[in-house]
Amino acid sequence: MLSALGNAFKVKELRKKILFVISMMVVYRLGAFIPVPGVNIATLREQLFGGGVGNVFDFLDLFAGGALRNFTIFAMSITPYITASIILQLLTGVIPALKKLQQEGNEGKKKMTQYTRYGTIVLALIQGYGITMYVKPAVEDPNFFNLFLIVISLTAGTAFLMWLGEQITDKGIGNGISIIIFTSIISRFPGDIWQTLKLVRAGSISILNVLIFAVLALVIIAGIIFIQQGERRIPVQYSKRIVGRRVYGGRNTHIPLKINQAGVIPVIFASSVLMFPTVIAQVLPFGWAQGLADILAPGQPFYLFLYALMIFFFTYFWTAFTFDPEDVAENMKKYGGFIPGIRPGKATVNYLERVVLRVTLAGAMFLTFIALLPFIIRPLTGVAISFGGTSLLIMTGVALQTMQQIESHLLMRHYEGFMK
Repeated sequence: MLSALGNAFKVKELRKKILFVISMMVVYRLGAFIPVPGVNIATLREQLFGGGVGNVFDFLDLFAGGALRNFTIFAMSITPYITASIILQLLTGVIPALKKLQQEGNEGKKKMTQYTRYGTIVLALIQGYGITMYVKPAVEDPNFFNLFLIVISLTAGTAFLMWLGEQITDKGIGNGISIIIFTSIISRFPGDIWQTLKLVRAGSISILNVLIFAVLALVIIAGIIFIQQGERRIPVQYSKRIVGRRVYGGRNTHIPLKINQAGVIPVIFASSVLMFPTVIAQVLPFGWAQGLADILAPGQPFYLFLYALMIFFFTYFWTAFTFDPEDVAENMKKYGGFIPGIRPGKATVNYLERVVLRVTLAGAMFLTFIALLPFIIRPLTGVAISFGGTSLLIMTGVALQTMQQIESHLLMRHYEGFMK
């Protein structure tokens, strides 16, 4: 591991990318300590996290890295961007103009990115207004100007994080949005460890509970790595072609279909979609809205049902978005490739679709089990939920994806990588 890390810093281009990502993570954490002006933090914490209404805000604070608890400019984190991305991808499937735009290469991608940015700002304004109205009792002078300043500060914080994530993706290594969420989760660990130690000293939880959770965490991490690295290899054979004096093709290869093709995206999407209406319901001054917020609170049966359902849906949705059987079959046919025993064309498309559906089912079931596990073991161990399966899943998945990108850079330059 140390030699591989040393190899990574030997490659100038890769070293610059890694250092850029680290510097952006530092900038993010520094910004997470810049408070929104005019808010009494003590009153706000009682409003958001006290009185038994803090479940959803505790969960939001996990993705904000403690910024919501301290009500800093990054209090809303990157969740409006994720929600806007989901909405735009769903609209792509039903609006032909967006579908056509998506197929126009780089220019279409730029347009889609621009629409996502606009959607992020709109959703951030709505969510910022909702949170501001909810914490209004904690505002020291709740006049129009101060409330407007809070909404704009929260929206600007989300817009900056959106830009920061894009910069990490373009100039660094790994997915910028995932790395921001990774940084948020890991920043909570020192505080959570300290809180767990205090509970152990106070006798609220026993050492045995902590050890049980530690063992479960290791098993979860091992399972995540096993599933993330697991793949179904579909054999592909290319027929020989003679062009001039050269012979092309005639080789055997395979199509690697990962068991979890979607990675951690379904869990992040499902969490963001469920959090958005819950926050809005919390801030509306209606009885039915508060009842809806209670039903959709993390840990409630209906919440767990919707959470599992959405993880299944987004696993299949994102897999279909990233892997197109028709496109793969067309490219194989163009270059003289075929799957042994399967006719090229429509038969190949049908075969690939069947295999993807079966493989994705295993990945979706695993993701759902890991995401729901903390809600099952928390009453048994008493350990904070930010240590749970969702956070471990996101952290391990993002770390693996980033390491794989570093690995590809090292292999291109004939260096030994992390994975053997």
